[in-house]
Amino acid sequence: MLFHYYMIKHINKYNDKNVMWHFYRINREDRERLHQHRSMILWFTGLSGSGKSTLASILEEKLYCRGVSTYSLDGDNIRHGLCKDLSFNSNDRSENIRRVGEVARLMVDAGLVVLVALISPYRIDRQIIRDMCIKDSFLEIFVDTPMLICKQRDPKGLYHQVDCKKIKNFTGIDSIYERPKQPDIYLDGRKTISELMNQLLDLVLVKIFK
Repeated sequence: MLFHYYMIKHINKYNDKNVMWHFYRINREDRERLHQHRSMILWFTGLSGSGKSTLASILEEKLYCRGVSTYSLDGDNIRHGLCKDLSFNSNDRSENIRRVGEVARLMVDAGLVVLVALISPYRIDRQIIRDMCIKDSFLEIFVDTPMLICKQRDPKGLYHQVDCKKIKNFTGIDSIYERPKQPDIYLDGRKTISELMNQLLDLVLVKIFK
């Protein structure tokens, strides 16, 4: 019933009055019982090269091995399809996050644990996604990796292109990144992947099987 209340409130706020949400006999709670765990969004935010996608991928594998039904939404992958029409200006970045958030919310209703790895630089955009979700079904995970380490990794060669003036409006350099003030999970990106994964897995499992 909580999801139903949210949907009525959410739809009435944004959609035409003639567009009505149709409620089906099977709801989120039913699907969670089927999967035997809670569904939620695990939203990884941080600079490019911070380790978001790596951590999300390893975490998903560990959850899968424990029988958790998951799906990953990666920023780069999404821009190959759903968001391929968007640029990297501030408005399009916000729209990119909104679309990903809507997809993730539908997957949560399907009973899945959704791992989202997006830079998502603006606090307001991340808060909007949190507000879309029912209570305790959104975890903001901040991978706090210093810029120097991100530049040293530079897995996609983006920082090198920035230094060569081939890319403009790059997050953390000439475009703002707003650090989460109170993330649900804080990860110190100076630690090893193994250390971060041990911390992350313990915290997430408690939430999923609560």
